[in-house]
Amino acid sequence: MWFKNLQLYRFTRPFNLTAQQLEEHLQTCAFTPCASQDLSRLGWAPPLGKLGSTLTHSADGELLLCARKEEKIIPPSVIKEALANKVEELESEQGRPLKKKEKVALKEELLHALLPRAFSRYSQTFVWISPADNLIAVDASSTKKADDLLALLRKSIGTLPVAPVALKNPPEITMTEWLNEGNLPTAFTLEDESELRSAMEHGGIARFKQQDLMTDEVKNHLANDKLVTKLALNWGERLSFVLGDDLSIKRLKFSEDMREQNDDITSEDPAARLDADFALVTGELSQFIPALFNALGGEEAPL
Repeated sequence: MWFKNLQLYRFTRPFNLTAQQLEEHLQTCAFTPCASQDLSRLGWAPPLGKLGSTLTHSADGELLLCARKEEKIIPPSVIKEALANKVEELESEQGRPLKKKEKVALKEELLHALLPRAFSRYSQTFVWISPADNLIAVDASSTKKADDLLALLRKSIGTLPVAPVALKNPPEITMTEWLNEGNLPTAFTLEDESELRSAMEHGGIARFKQQDLMTDEVKNHLANDKLVTKLALNWGERLSFVLGDDLSIKRLKFSEDMREQNDDITSEDPAARLDADFALVTGELSQFIPALFNALGGEEAPL
């Protein structure tokens, strides 16, 4: 239940489905393993894993979903070798070089022939829905992966009126001001990592890790038209994270004090521990996210 990344979206209309109604919708897109000719499959799975049976987990009005993905893995070298052998065989039989379109078609045939023997790779991605806060968050490191999950949810329930969070001020401008002035909003402190990119079309990129960000070296980059596109921050000694100029939150880490807060729950009831951790995490994030948006200058008013 400890999210590692957050891609954040706002509902443009209230989310009114109950947990039971959502459960019924998700069942239509429940995860099923790949068939023999499938490259991948994506569907909903119980958020509590083997400890749960429902596809929707609810705690204090907060909803947790989990998407499971299976991908068939065929090493590129295997395809390349098989294709080369087949091309050589056919060119020898026909006495002519194969055309590009023929090679592409042949590669597709080989791929499907190899699929039944391919290894499977499984992954899972969590989605947190907070109806009261009009918020949906995907624990994904990329926008593409988050979009895939939202598309699955939209397919499941028929409609999903959401949009990325929009701020009044561009995050890169605000983060650049923080680094220039060293004057961050209350409860936020700098850590030791940042990425700076030139505002020029083909300008340079400077990355700093495990380094004091208030040095002259960093400020010189800022003085030469670079903007902060990634910045490692800490909030209240409870959360550390890397904020991107696209408002993505990555490498999210919760303090040890937080992670140990539910240690008194007996290990004989792991489902209760997972439930308690989810309530703890969402309660903390429900305070952190508005604080972050306010620190960045506030959200744009909805249309």
